[in-house]
Amino acid sequence: MAGRIVRRGVALGLGALWWWAALRLAVGEDPGVLEAAVAAGGWGLSLLPVHCVPKARAAGAVPAGRWEAAWRAGDVTRASPHPRSGEVSDPS
Repeated sequence: MAGRIVRRGVALGLGALWWWAALRLAVGEDPGVLEAAVAAGGWGLSLLPVHCVPKARAAGAVPAGRWEAAWRAGDVTRASPHPRSGEVSDPS
């Protein structure tokens, strides 16, 4: 319970620090390198995929080697030989 409170407090503090840097860059009279670094770093962190899990634990993940085995067996997907919408296929 205490760990969750600490994590949320740290996240809230870092978020407030990022907003301060972003607002100072936008409307400040003389923003410096510190504000630019904090704003750029916060933006860069937002690009990280933080919800990734190992492929073995991911729900719906394709097992390793599945596609290779399908190609070796010749089970590649091909177009359906059946005509669509009642059309007659022309084999010529």
